[in-house]
Amino acid sequence: MKLRPARTMRTLKSQAWSRFSVKKPKKNYVKALPHTSLLVFRMGVNKQDYDTVFTLNADSYVQLRSNSLEAARQVANKHLEREIPGAYFLRIVTYPHNVIREKKRATGAGADRLSQGMSMSFGKPISIAARIRQGQTVFEVRTNSTSKTVATEALKRASSKLSGTYTIKMNTIAKPVEAKAKVAA
Repeated sequence: MKLRPARTMRTLKSQAWSRFSVKKPKKNYVKALPHTSLLVFRMGVNKQDYDTVFTLNADSYVQLRSNSLEAARQVANKHLEREIPGAYFLRIVTYPHNVIREKKRATGAGADRLSQGMSMSFGKPISIAARIRQGQTVFEVRTNSTSKTVATEALKRASSKLSGTYTIKMNTIAKPVEAKAKVAA
């Protein structure tokens, strides 16, 4: 069975159901968590001499499934690795923890007799998603200021894989002031 389209679950309509506890299993709303497609959150080389940070920020409230975040990560990482290998650090800031449920219904002739049941049933967990607030950072790229066009293009390609609209912001990293050697008196 295929995944339902993202438009069916990208808006934040209801309360988040993410209660899953190992210590108190009887308190769980969700008995078993679906697997997440997103397993790698940090890519590239984390150096201290990067001077620029590029962030991909959401313009509105949206819910993103883990498979769309994984697709955006792969596109951005592939572009950065091809253009500036070893001269970037890509980080996914958000974490998918919200459980998405689906109440499956039968369609076709005689489906009204098969689908009758609880009108507000809980549904089966099918996927995991991240709830993004307006202005929240989704991706972050650290690199040198000479790689400005490459980093913005990578984030632009990543945003095309995600639902909603996003803005790319650039900030400079302040260099730490070196501690002066104390003179022994």
